[in-house]
Amino acid sequence: MRDAIDSILLPTDGSENALVGAKRGLDVAVAADAEVHVHVLSVVDGSEFDGIGTLEDGTDEAGIREAAASEAETAVEAVAQRARERDAGLSVTTATEDGVPYRVIADYVAEAGIDAVAMGTKGQSGVRRVLLGSVTENVLRTVDVPVLAVPPTETETETSLTADTVDDVLLPTDGSEGAMAAVDWGVQTASAFDATVHALYSADTSHVPGNVAPDEILAGLEETGREVLDAVRDRAREAGVSVQGTVANGPPARVIRDYADDGIDLIAIGTHGRSGLERHLLGSVTESVVRSVDVPVWCVPLAARDDDA
Repeated sequence: MRDAIDSILLPTDGSENALVGAKRGLDVAVAADAEVHVHVLSVVDGSEFDGIGTLEDGTDEAGIREAAASEAETAVEAVAQRARERDAGLSVTTATEDGVPYRVIADYVAEAGIDAVAMGTKGQSGVRRVLLGSVTENVLRTVDVPVLAVPPTETETETSLTADTVDDVLLPTDGSEGAMAAVDWGVQTASAFDATVHALYSADTSHVPGNVAPDEILAGLEETGREVLDAVRDRAREAGVSVQGTVANGPPARVIRDYADDGIDLIAIGTHGRSGLERHLLGSVTESVVRSVDVPVWCVPLAARDDDA
């Protein structure tokens, strides 16, 4: 991760979870141990105000839009100020834009050459909800850089992501090219925090046709899993990172969630996996994991893979 992140985008709507998402993003920027450019962005979705009319206090649509823009400015400045206080060496750029939030974020990532995004998974609700929640999932589907999805539970703790607090990084994998992109990223993350990698392979027979012997399929999957974990061990050891591997049985999302509940501090998972019978991980599983675990999740697209790895 030290070599992978030169810039990070922190979208915000001023909500508590957006702020904790930004905090975790700043943790990553500091851990990168390099000159990281922090971009803070707030998006106002003007379509939410179309035809809203006049409020009880007499504020008309123009006034509502102006208030939303002002709130967006306040939101980005709050995060920018926190970045400056966190590390005086961080360079910070702020921006507020109008449009559909996830599209604006994706465009910003492409145009500014952003290396990673960190954002909360739950935002404001009602007419002033200008970011996050379902927006996060749309961002995961559209950007070509890793996204750190930070759950609402992180608002309950003031613990930062540091070498003192991140001991265990979970890397679920199915051996696909997309999964290995996440492995590369997760190993770099573990290296940055001096943490141990936990490689996890799920041998799932729940979708095996009834005319196929589950035990035979399971044995084959477990053998494949051991080979996949060996590849992860090689990556980790090349990077000087401690590693352990586990082949587990069951539906991937549940297996990952159960493993994460047992003391994992961060997860790195790919957003593209296998297809058909052998698709025992990733893709929609990633979204299920993001929704259900209580730790930050690096969601890594195939495009983020280092071709030299």
